[in-house]
Amino acid sequence: MGTQSATKLDLYLAVGTTAYNRLPAMAPSEITVLIVDDHEVVREGLRLSLSRAPHVRVIGEAADGESAVALAERRRPNVVIMDVRMPGMDGLEATKLLTEQDPNVAVLIFTAYSERSLLSRGLDSGAKGYILKEAPHETLVRAIEKVADGEGYVDPALMPAFLSGKDKEEMLTTREREILQLLADGMSNADVATKLFISQETVKSHVRHILAKLEADTRTHAVAIALREAIID
Repeated sequence: MGTQSATKLDLYLAVGTTAYNRLPAMAPSEITVLIVDDHEVVREGLRLSLSRAPHVRVIGEAADGESAVALAERRRPNVVIMDVRMPGMDGLEATKLLTEQDPNVAVLIFTAYSERSLLSRGLDSGAKGYILKEAPHETLVRAIEKVADGEGYVDPALMPAFLSGKDKEEMLTTREREILQLLADGMSNADVATKLFISQETVKSHVRHILAKLEADTRTHAVAIALREAIID
């Protein structure tokens, strides 16, 4: 595709259409891959899985975004399999830098299902596709082939969340974000009720909705998610 980031329609078609055909007499072109994940066991698992695909060659590994950007500049991989949550520079920031540095590189976001709210942000960063960490070998290889060929790819298991177009911030109302910000500032339910001129029962109701929408267990967990996702400051 001509743009750095795929459109939702492009990605939907990439998942919905059948696999592209290759001439039986022709072997697939080699695809070079850089693996980026802060967990060594994950990198090792990916490397071993990809060793089963003769046309895919791993040419490097990095444990954080900054190292990934530097290594990609030296090695020039066709595809970068990028984890999202990493210390220092995270995967989305690294993806943005990588795609600005080399528009030809295809970044495949390697994500957990619980991180599906990051789909829209991933597109904005220039990622070409998304693959779940628990995806089977065949799905992983297909995703690599697709993005290396300039197409978009979204793991079928992520498609419902992707097509909904709603991330966690969009799911919260203005009032819910306001209350969440006050909770992050250390206010109690009573403090929030006083400041917003509403009852404590109303505050509690809003908090219950916030927890459900953010899939959080506690108020502290909700605040942590909101800060991480930049829903609040």
